[in-house]
Amino acid sequence: MAINFDKALGVHQYSLGIRAQRAEVLSSNIANADTPHYKAQDLDFNAAMKAATSHQKGISMAHTNEKHFDLAALSREHIQYRVPNQPDTGDGNTVDMQQEQSAFMQNTLEYQMSLGFLEGKFTGMRKALTGQ
Repeated sequence: MAINFDKALGVHQYSLGIRAQRAEVLSSNIANADTPHYKAQDLDFNAAMKAATSHQKGISMAHTNEKHFDLAALSREHIQYRVPNQPDTGDGNTVDMQQEQSAFMQNTLEYQMSLGFLEGKFTGMRKALTGQ
């Protein structure tokens, strides 16, 4: 009997990839905090998650199996510019370091939670396969 990993792993496999993409966006914001005219961005996690779990058509398949899809392409379309909370400082940069660091830490904790959930799923499957 074949194992269906989509059913076995649930949404955690998708959330891990999307959280990794969000970490890249947030770290880019932090790295460009002093860059004039840089506009802070963020990834809409809920929209990216909905798109990843619904298997929408129109996603470019560049993988070996028709059931595989590109998480990076899904999340790139959900990156949006952040509305600044602070007034313009004159250089046109919209990065608020406190907000970026807070969002990055929150995303890191949620990434680690997703890893923990996946580890639990794999541990359960390993126990089931070995008969423990």
